[in-house]
Amino acid sequence: MSHVVATLTLTHAAVLDMLRAAVVCAEEIDQPQCIVIVDASGETLGEIRMTGAKYLSRRSARAKARTAASIGAPSSAIPEPVRLHIAAATQGNMTGLGGGLPIRVDGVLVGGIGVGSGSADQDIAVARAALAAIGAEVQN
Repeated sequence: MSHVVATLTLTHAAVLDMLRAAVVCAEEIDQPQCIVIVDASGETLGEIRMTGAKYLSRRSARAKARTAASIGAPSSAIPEPVRLHIAAATQGNMTGLGGGLPIRVDGVLVGGIGVGSGSADQDIAVARAALAAIGAEVQN
């Protein structure tokens, strides 16, 4: 049995490309956003609060990104009946709000992206644009 495992890691160049693409998409839909990108362990790699985005949405965007990275699924996959319990148990670090997507490259979970300040559909569209910018798997 091996004591190490090879994996993929997001680079700073990927994070910057994702942030740029997300901002362009947010500008196209005229919805300033808070965008947070985390690695597979939930550590923040990059974030931006666009001019005009709701400042408290930074916190929810980070929770969405961490949730997606933790469960390997969209943040909205957290079942409704347990959302409040999970949020309380993790001190707000996980959420069932829509707008968080896992970042998968070649089938490997490398992180999560969370977007907040718009509607769930707007947040998801911005997150998908960021994933597409680096060739990551885009969830339907």
